[in-house]
Amino acid sequence: MNLKAWSVAFFSAFLAGCDYTVQLVKTPELPIDRALIGAWSREADNGRTEHLLVLPLGPAEYLVSFPADDKNALFARACHSRAGDWKLVQLTWFGTARGTVPEDSRVYQYAVYTVKGDTLQIGLLNADVVKREVTTAEALVQALDASRDNPALFREAMVFKREQPPKDENAPPKRPPMPAGWQ
Repeated sequence: MNLKAWSVAFFSAFLAGCDYTVQLVKTPELPIDRALIGAWSREADNGRTEHLLVLPLGPAEYLVSFPADDKNALFARACHSRAGDWKLVQLTWFGTARGTVPEDSRVYQYAVYTVKGDTLQIGLLNADVVKREVTTAEALVQALDASRDNPALFREAMVFKREQPPKDENAPPKRPPMPAGWQ
């Protein structure tokens, strides 16, 4: 299988393989974390560089693109959620750069993250531990609580480094500045 066909198959499977049909947040209300905003990159297992782009979509929501520099990039809306004692990021995947949209309602993923300096660590909720079949937000929180001490609750962390802006001050910005009303 050539690289192009593999890429299309992989990203279609990724989008189709989103983990949950249950949303914890219907209307984003918690403010965005400005430390998340920006361009990030990491070395993938195959030696290629993967890019993650996180932009403000409003005062309480992000636009996420991964891998951001790829013609098969995936797009999600993301927001912070509180469910019981849990502080999670809810990702709602809605399409790809090729115009592919999800074919079912399994569009949600949940993540935890930390930002320390120029390093971002993201752990996605492991659907092998908290089963995909949960049907309500309450059942999802109960499953999280029941698995709280399970070291496999979140998948292996993805570690990204913040991409530095160009050294040339006259170079065009990689992203426009955040509107003042969103700060």
